[in-house]
Amino acid sequence: MSFMTVTKMLLESFALNCQLFLITLILSLPLGLVVAFGSMSRWKPLSWVSRFFVYIMRSTPLMLQLAIVYYLPGIVWGPAYNLPKMVAASLAFILNYAAYFSEIFRGGIQGVPAGQQEAGQVLGMTRGQIFLRVTLLQVIKRIVPPIGNEVITLVKDTSLANFIMVKEIIMMAKEFGNKAMIWPLFYTGVFFLIFNGVVTLLLSRCEKKLDYFKV
Repeated sequence: MSFMTVTKMLLESFALNCQLFLITLILSLPLGLVVAFGSMSRWKPLSWVSRFFVYIMRSTPLMLQLAIVYYLPGIVWGPAYNLPKMVAASLAFILNYAAYFSEIFRGGIQGVPAGQQEAGQVLGMTRGQIFLRVTLLQVIKRIVPPIGNEVITLVKDTSLANFIMVKEIIMMAKEFGNKAMIWPLFYTGVFFLIFNGVVTLLLSRCEKKLDYFKV
């Protein structure tokens, strides 16, 4: 099999990695913010539930979470309730990364000096105005580096979807290995290196644009 043919087939599979990456990023970030607010809530039941969710997601392997999301509905309610593989993978990734992002958001929000929020109250600003005009900009500045680390990890973690037989790039490379072609497995590293290179460049530019103040 020619190099170009292998490259084309790997690119087609890598499209699933990219799709899983984008779905997870787009949905887990806002969900993580919601969970962060839940964790900081003064209403204890909501705070406990949010923190317990974060504890479960961060304390168990992502592969186990993939297995639970994909296999458990069928075991409990029957095969008719099995989720499609890509849907199950997306759901597991979204829940997992939302937990990690929530802790980053919580740390960023709580890291803003309380005096600045009190100053906003003195000026007659509402809680929403204080958050949007005082807290949010500083939070974004603080969380970009740790969020960037999680985003880069997400790029690599998308390969774990092959655990529930999502035919992403690593699984495709393994099929070549079954045909006594081992080099495509190593070749997949090039795809991840290029993708992460682009992500790193974008994150670096984002950090530079956020240098409007020092924290």
